[in-house]
Amino acid sequence: MAAIDTIRKRYQAAGQDHLFAFFPKLSDDERNAFIRQLESIDVDRVNKIYNKAVEAEKKITDPKYVADPIEPLPVDACESVVNNPSNESKWRGAGLEAIARGEVGVLLMAGGQGTRLGSSAPKGCYDIGLPSHKSLFQYQAERIARLQTVAETTYDKPKGSVIIPWYVMTSGPTRKETETFFANHKHFGLNPKNVIIFEQGTLPCLTMDGKIMLETPSRVAVAPDGNGGLYAATRSPLSPSDRSRSVLTDLSSRGVLYVHAYCVDNCLVKVADPVFLGYCITKQADCAAKVVPKTSPSESVGVVARRGDKFSVVEYSEITKEQAELRNPNTGELSFNAANIANHFYTTAFLRSVESFESELAFHIARKKIPTIDLETGTVIKPSKPNGMKLEMFVFDVFPFTKRFAVLEVARNEEFSPLKNAPGTGTDDPDTSRRDLLAQHRRFLERAGGNVGDGVEIELSPLVTYAGEGLDSVKGKRFTKSGHVENVEELDALL
Repeated sequence: MAAIDTIRKRYQAAGQDHLFAFFPKLSDDERNAFIRQLESIDVDRVNKIYNKAVEAEKKITDPKYVADPIEPLPVDACESVVNNPSNESKWRGAGLEAIARGEVGVLLMAGGQGTRLGSSAPKGCYDIGLPSHKSLFQYQAERIARLQTVAETTYDKPKGSVIIPWYVMTSGPTRKETETFFANHKHFGLNPKNVIIFEQGTLPCLTMDGKIMLETPSRVAVAPDGNGGLYAATRSPLSPSDRSRSVLTDLSSRGVLYVHAYCVDNCLVKVADPVFLGYCITKQADCAAKVVPKTSPSESVGVVARRGDKFSVVEYSEITKEQAELRNPNTGELSFNAANIANHFYTTAFLRSVESFESELAFHIARKKIPTIDLETGTVIKPSKPNGMKLEMFVFDVFPFTKRFAVLEVARNEEFSPLKNAPGTGTDDPDTSRRDLLAQHRRFLERAGGNVGDGVEIELSPLVTYAGEGLDSVKGKRFTKSGHVENVEELDALL
């Protein structure tokens, strides 16, 4: 631990030495914990991030500021499996081959809690009410396991030889509970060595004039740095005891060239989707986004588009009503149609390169009511209006820095059903997630030649099928009973 005088001088030089206001009154334990926290904060970086964020906000709110024009995606930047599925099998083959060679990893953004769902647990632990009562984490783990098996079978590889490492990004409040949940469920059948749980970073909360805030006399108030914090988190040590190992070094040591990243709350997510991977590999993209068509011009969702000559995610509030309703004269589709679903592809090389331009990215300011300590009296302040700011980066903030960017449009009903709202809300809630997943399983059975009776709900374990494959035996069969199955043979009990 660095000498307290050295740390204090560093904070003094950065204009943040007010944090030591209560230091003389702290107990030894409180002092030690406080010093450890102060040591872990790069105070000069915090000041730079604040200045850059304020400068960027000031620039775009200046009445004289002329924003780059917002334009739809160029035709050659986006392909679709919705209206043009002809390339799908070719892309699936290329992606599955990369998986079989051990070149694919998966990065899960799972830092959120299920607060809106009435749960304080990590969102990935949530049970959406399926017959199996599997959590979101379990579904995604079993999709990885199934895909490993499919790759082994397709390319005649020994059982257990194909590995898709899973990097699970948590936050401070969710890490311990996530680790316990995985351990209690024996990592859902995956080898624990191939499930790497790590933590996104935090940044101190700041007053409106950039002063770091205290949560207690002996603790700085901090907040997660946004889902875009994943880039810095991939460089951070995985363990205090081994500072040489990070997500990036682990990817390199395994020979992983391509990474699929996604958010935990989508029950339909195709984890390590071979079609998306193959598309991106074929296009030689270094970064890419999977999108779904907007449901309507007024849908409150960001879209992947062009801002000037760069790719970007444009928030719905930035698009005029006229732009939102604009349609392609050739197809009749909305011109701004590529709804962003936080589902991305990166080359490992691109993830490594982010550090070289990260200082050019402006963090976004969120003004919040932040409980803090009065520096003169030491009393707790619980503000009734915003008194400070949290700074965050979004995962898509790197898009403008991409040299070779690609976009793949997929069917919403097959790949996107987010879990955002409390039960009973009627949209993006546990009931709609359950409905959409079971509807997909019905389609899998019917496409394979099965017949599912009215009102019958059958849940197919991801270990049975990843995307409808492996169901040849159901052809000509009529299913009259609801239930869930863990292997194909169990389906006969539902006839």
